[in-house]
Amino acid sequence: PGMGLNAYFSYELCAVAGVPWQVGLGVVFISGLVFTLLTLVRAREMIVNAIPRSLKHAIAAGIGFFIAFIGLQHAGIIVNSDVTLVQLGDLGSPNTLVALAGVALIVAMMAMKLRGAILLGVLGTGVIAVASGLIEAPAGVFGLPVIENPAMFKLDIAAVFRNLHLYLAPILILLFFDMFDTIGTLIGVSEQAGLLDKDGKLPRVNHALLSDSVGTMVGAVAGTSTVTAYIESAAGVSAGGRTGLANMVTGVLFVAAIFFYPVVKVLGCCDPVTAPALIMVGVLMVRSVARIAWDDITDAIPAFLTIILMPLTFSIAHGLAIGFISWPLVKICGGKAREVHWLVYVLGAAFAMRYICL
Repeated sequence: PGMGLNAYFSYELCAVAGVPWQVGLGVVFISGLVFTLLTLVRAREMIVNAIPRSLKHAIAAGIGFFIAFIGLQHAGIIVNSDVTLVQLGDLGSPNTLVALAGVALIVAMMAMKLRGAILLGVLGTGVIAVASGLIEAPAGVFGLPVIENPAMFKLDIAAVFRNLHLYLAPILILLFFDMFDTIGTLIGVSEQAGLLDKDGKLPRVNHALLSDSVGTMVGAVAGTSTVTAYIESAAGVSAGGRTGLANMVTGVLFVAAIFFYPVVKVLGCCDPVTAPALIMVGVLMVRSVARIAWDDITDAIPAFLTIILMPLTFSIAHGLAIGFISWPLVKICGGKAREVHWLVYVLGAAFAMRYICL
């Protein structure tokens, strides 16, 4: 489930608007159905292919800064400030010291070009965290969690259709944000993996988009909010993952991890242990910034806005939206209106209307 979308689902839709969670899951399912229909008619593929090359590189770099920003927060290196929004944290705190040790460990192994440096770094940081007393050692190696899912098969689709006029806006909001979160993630991770062709297009992109939209429907049936592609996939790409085989092996390992629940719970739920991996993945993704046409100001300004607003708004979708809005406007001002794909004009107008109306 997407972290921004599940916040909208739980707080805005269910808590504030008072929509029963069963009906909320029905809203998620219908938004997934619309995703799937748009994918089958190749509307989403057209959007991906219409995104300008510099903007695609900016998306990858922006996601890199975003991931690194999250990692720095989890490490306690960057903390909240009522005066300046953010400030340097307490570098002497146990959490931060463990995270910094993890960063140093991963950097050293990457400099030595060791395969799996990020994963080994997470394991090494976990050992340091246990040895320093920051977290308790696992009670054992093998074990199973208590698995309960009272939300499975409880979605109420009929209630949504009976009051479609009430739920049309939430459906469109989920559709809008999931679509562009996924597109931004897909482009960013694919660009890092070198999967874009010479024209900046992603071959067979519809297959990836279809799996995402079907995943949203399956997730709603299983009882969770909108399912989406995760930017943390970049960690696998940085370790050499390039094909679906890597993802399938990862899925099998997730199933196997259930039987090692005591260890996974201790390491996976400790922010200082996982933060170094996020920071280093951010480093790897930011290098896409070098491929942006900075010498062309009509490319540079929208690209810069896309990059900087992803971490500052804490949203891939917002950064992508500002990129789409600013790209045609700057191109028109630069006398390059004909260089802009007609779909970028449409999307820019749609994004602008979204901010004006909502």
